[in-house]
Amino acid sequence: MSTSYPDTAQADNAQPQGFSWRIFGPGILMATAAIGGSHLISSTQAGALYGWQLAIMIVLANLFKYPFFRFGTDYVYDTNESLIAGYAKRSPAYLWVYFVLSILSAVISTGAVSLIAAVILGFMLPESLGLSTMTLAFIVTAVSWVFLIGGHFRLLDKVTKWIMISLTAATVIAVMIAAGKPAVMTPDFVAASPWNLATLGFIVALMGWMPAPLEFAAITSMWTSAKVKADHTNHRQGLLDFNVGYLISAILALFFLSLGVFVQYGSGQPIETAGGAYIAQLIGMYTNTIGDWSRLLVAFIAFMCMFGTTITCADGYGRANAECWRLIRGQEEINKKQIAFWTTYAIGGGLVIITFFTGQLGSMLKFAMISAFVSAPIFGWLNYSLVKNRQKLSFGMNALSIAGLIFLAGFALLFLANLTGLLA
Repeated sequence: MSTSYPDTAQADNAQPQGFSWRIFGPGILMATAAIGGSHLISSTQAGALYGWQLAIMIVLANLFKYPFFRFGTDYVYDTNESLIAGYAKRSPAYLWVYFVLSILSAVISTGAVSLIAAVILGFMLPESLGLSTMTLAFIVTAVSWVFLIGGHFRLLDKVTKWIMISLTAATVIAVMIAAGKPAVMTPDFVAASPWNLATLGFIVALMGWMPAPLEFAAITSMWTSAKVKADHTNHRQGLLDFNVGYLISAILALFFLSLGVFVQYGSGQPIETAGGAYIAQLIGMYTNTIGDWSRLLVAFIAFMCMFGTTITCADGYGRANAECWRLIRGQEEINKKQIAFWTTYAIGGGLVIITFFTGQLGSMLKFAMISAFVSAPIFGWLNYSLVKNRQKLSFGMNALSIAGLIFLAGFALLFLANLTGLLA
């Protein structure tokens, strides 16, 4: 599927051509942000609880969200401005809708991924240190804040690539080894069905951050804009970066599901649904398949993944909210102090959220994922209407966008109706 962009050829001719490692950045950053609770926890739990049954929902979520994420990259190369700037030009109401939802999502998402990172860090450190989860969360967020306030975007750009390579390699190896071992199922095992209203909340949570909250399309457009200024990438290179990152994220979601299927499904082992307790089971999956020698290594890779997610979330929401504030005030350029303020808001607000959810990681993650899915049709419509109003979409991309809006809105309405008891 492709989209028509009349200005693309001119932009590409003015920018360097060819392939190199340096063209990768925003797409990998988005993938790093994506591989958080939805992959490490929800996808693996889905496989452990329901086998392969929910693989279709992972595929559909990635498929139907694809155009709305891609619009964030395409729009930058077509207009030399972010999606958020496009919202403001289309209507102040668009900008305010995004801004209000983004300032709420900033603290919820950053707090959730920070808490996962803190739990994994606690799993790695000796119990004799006696550090509470709250203390570890403060350490994670404080280090993230120092890293970002230092303005190390290029370092972030480089580090996330190696985090992705390490996590991908460890996950693929673990799945291959687990697939080669004979399945151990209890004789009286009865497969549970996820296709009922009681499981709807779990499915919606699974899709909410699959591959990432949809507001990350606008955030990715901010990273893309920074990448264009730093490395002068062209549209084709930007699309390659985006598609590689998106595909890696989608495939890894299925690999995490596979790990749950091969290691836990039907084994008779109780599946922990509380996030903190499941972290230990998750790391145990890797070590049981790769070997006990890998326990700390795997825990470290998982921590770096979530630490990278924390940094990218805080940086992304900080840039996006600063852009919104710039446009609201009518400024020409983003002020560094504004980025620092909104980055601090995301991290500090996330830390405040954690204080109310300490010991309730599972509840916090579920709330964050469900709220992301319920708001997804709004962000999807914003992106679609903005791009469609500016240029002619190909038949395939237009059809996929409409199907995606129907899919996202339909599931969101079904969930809300069930939540309010209308389907009882």
